[in-house]
Amino acid sequence: MKYPLIVLACLLAGVVQAETPAGLLKSYEQQVRQENPKFAGFSAERGKALYYSQSQASGKAMSCTTCHTANPKQAGKTPAFRKVDALAPSAQADRFTDMKKVEKWFRRNCDDVFKRECTTQEKGDFVSWIITVK
Repeated sequence: MKYPLIVLACLLAGVVQAETPAGLLKSYEQQVRQENPKFAGFSAERGKALYYSQSQASGKAMSCTTCHTANPKQAGKTPAFRKVDALAPSAQADRFTDMKKVEKWFRRNCDDVFKRECTTQEKGDFVSWIITVK
């Protein structure tokens, strides 16, 4: 390789560079298209429905609103009374700007609420909706 330092610098810049919700959606879209070539786009309506849907999978009724409140622009609390910052990017600008962090929380929260991983389609639908919350 002729310019290894330049390549390394570009890679490192990509690691520390913040994403945007639009960048996350583009990533999710690329993943979904690999999984489903007939992908027709994300749906904010499905994302909103996911946020408000209740699941009994954990043995008690839970939804995203259990911790994040019915208004994602407001702070919430976990069942252990730990503060949860507002979820909507309109209320908390750094939300959905770090793919690694977003994936970590989707993994944990989908498991807590639904006792399964959320699909890439569900993640994209959710992000499509949450960025519209003003």
